[in-house]
Amino acid sequence: MKEAATSVRTNRGTATAPRRFVFVLLDQFTHLSFACAADALRIANRVSGKDLYSWALAGDGGQWAQASSGIWFKLDMDLEEVGRDDTVLVCGGIDVQAASSRKLLNWLRRESRKGIRMGGLCTAAWTLAKAGLLDGKRATIHWENQDSFLEEFEDVTLTKSVFVIDGNRLTTAGGTSSIDLMLKVIAADHGEDLATQVADQLIYTSIRTDQDSQRLSIPARIGVRHPKLGQVIRMMEQNIEEPISPAILAEDVGMSTRQLERLFRRYVNRSPKRYYMELRLSKARNLLMQTDMSVINVALACGFTSPSHFSKCYRAHYNTTPYRERGAQGNREEA
Repeated sequence: MKEAATSVRTNRGTATAPRRFVFVLLDQFTHLSFACAADALRIANRVSGKDLYSWALAGDGGQWAQASSGIWFKLDMDLEEVGRDDTVLVCGGIDVQAASSRKLLNWLRRESRKGIRMGGLCTAAWTLAKAGLLDGKRATIHWENQDSFLEEFEDVTLTKSVFVIDGNRLTTAGGTSSIDLMLKVIAADHGEDLATQVADQLIYTSIRTDQDSQRLSIPARIGVRHPKLGQVIRMMEQNIEEPISPAILAEDVGMSTRQLERLFRRYVNRSPKRYYMELRLSKARNLLMQTDMSVINVALACGFTSPSHFSKCYRAHYNTTPYRERGAQGNREEA
């Protein structure tokens, strides 16, 4: 996977070495996010006819890394010293907390002191944040990990964008958002024309910016385009810790409670109260699976003032208790 480091000639005629990317592959990293980033660089070299970029695969131990797809990757290097002009991209995936070893965090902190550019793909924004490298920065992470990230890292401004570039820190939401980030990098390095050619080679017709959201709009997600219903659902999503009663939600969008009930029954086949409860329980499950917050604190963060009521609702929806869910997650991490 390592590319030859031959020099290239810039528009000014001076010879420069290829810009090197060091991909740090965490255990159970997301294959797609890594592949999208690496292939964009490969295609930039191919289309330009020059070695604009090179890359190396690194990881704790320097031997092998396994993606969540089950595919193994031979690493080029351990967590070794990198150059000031290198870009380090940490590739995260499932159980990013367990995959972010103390050795890795210390290495990131040490290398960051050189002022080099560092990024996190998919869930690896958590790794950068845990190392303290996103304090005071804007960042993004896969939407499934946003709830736990917000609870743990108050000094990071988390967005829902597909990617974020804040100074020398880069983060993506996962999936194909690595393409969008790399196209932005390629355009900054070598111009929009080359970035467009790379996108064409990737059959990537809708290039997104850092202003684009990683999730579909509410109407697209629920399959309806009723503005007032979308507005109510948005209010529900923004008020998980302190739920708002359906009567107040209905009043805020200018309709009666009965009208709101009919809308929910018609379009999502459940009552507003049931839909709201499912949103809160979904967030609770994310926090149980992705953080070490106590069950009581998870309950409070999701609008349940009584732990027993939380446990009862959780069991009814997921057929297990919050305590058993937390225990099952611990067993999976130990396996």
